Parts: sequence; C-alpha cells; structure tokens
Amino acid sequence: MSNTLSVRLPADLAAWLKETAERTGQTQGEVVRLQLTKARAATGEKPWMALAGKAKGLPRDLSTREGFGKR
Repeated sequence: MSNTLSVRLPADLAAWLKETAERTGQTQGEVVRLQLTKARAATGEKPWMALAGKAKGLPRDLSTREGFGKR
C-alpha cells in the first residue's frame, strides 16, 4: 500500500481503536481499513430504491389517505 493518511483522534476513539486492535490481533491500520471498507459498502448503490414510489393504485402522498391528515 502506498497511500498514507495521518488522522488526529479524540482520546476515546483512540482508546477504542487500540483496544479493538489488541482484542482482534489486528494492527490499528487493519482495523481502520476494515471500518472504512464497511462504511463504503453501507453507502453503496441501492438499486431497489429505483422502485420507491412506483407502486400502482396507491396515493402519491400518504398524507392524502384518510385518517392521516393534519388535525
């Protein structure tokens, strides 16, 4: 790996990182890379979101349904 990143961490996060690395037997860098990989995957594309609002026969806006109006 050729990319280096320096990050200043608050004490509580640095303590968590150190404890996690020791508990898992990984280096702190490995823990950080794993967490970044998980974060990237969690914000990835969600192709099923293209279906949102496409159902036929339903009101365009749920607020137009009876019983859900403002009082």
